[in-house]
Amino acid sequence: MAADREALGQLPNPLGLAGIEFIEYRTGRPQALGQLLETVGFHPVARHRSREVTLYRQGPMNVIVNAHGAPGDLTPAIAAVAVRVRDAGAAYRRALDRGAWGVPVQVEPMELHIPGIHGVGTSRMYFVDRWQEFSIYDVDFVPIPGAQRQPPALAGMHWFGVVQYIGNDRTEDWTEFYRELFGFSELPDDQRFGILPKGRVLKSPCGSFYWQLIEPEPGILDVEDDEMLNRVAFGTRDVLAAVGELRSRGVEFVESAGVHSESRGAVTRPALGGVAFELVHDDR
Repeated sequence: MAADREALGQLPNPLGLAGIEFIEYRTGRPQALGQLLETVGFHPVARHRSREVTLYRQGPMNVIVNAHGAPGDLTPAIAAVAVRVRDAGAAYRRALDRGAWGVPVQVEPMELHIPGIHGVGTSRMYFVDRWQEFSIYDVDFVPIPGAQRQPPALAGMHWFGVVQYIGNDRTEDWTEFYRELFGFSELPDDQRFGILPKGRVLKSPCGSFYWQLIEPEPGILDVEDDEMLNRVAFGTRDVLAAVGELRSRGVEFVESAGVHSESRGAVTRPALGGVAFELVHDDR
């Protein structure tokens, strides 16, 4: 039995990873961030039962806006990524066995316990095994009256990946982190996506999303404290059609000699102190 259990950890997808469940932003300006999310196609669909937290959704993508106890001047930033796994408890225990640091969770009565570990900077990574017929939102959230529970995605947008900024000479360390804990694999240098093909790209073992690690530009002094989750990327079959639709909703894109919208990808202008989204061509 011990040998069988050990062998499970060597599978290509040891956690049964099945995609991104939600991205969480922490902010002291929930209304402003909510308006920004609505311009890129998200709709508020539910509110937390006991906290100042709102669930936004479009198509298969969920975004949590968490303003509970946040100071009013707190700039929006990605605070957590929740990944879908086969068994949340088992995934959490395996992550701890591999060296991850667990996150203590204070759960109020009638709330779900979602296990999580420390990620880059102050961010967290959560493990969710309820996303099909019964989801975590059925317990902790109350639907907004009149809101569409499953609003369609603009231009077929879906989660493509997460971009993480890291310190100097930290690529190998973070590659090992995601490989050991989640089963990510490194893509060849000639396999690139979008219009910002820097750093190292890691592929999730389920093949449904990517994780990009970007070090500072050469010549910049040592950077350690600025490691963070910087932005998320949406995949779409037709980037230019998505750009056109988003522009009609008031979204502005970076257009310069070096970076501009094209069929491979596009990136929105940072708003609210740095919130940006990337579009990437994806036929899936």
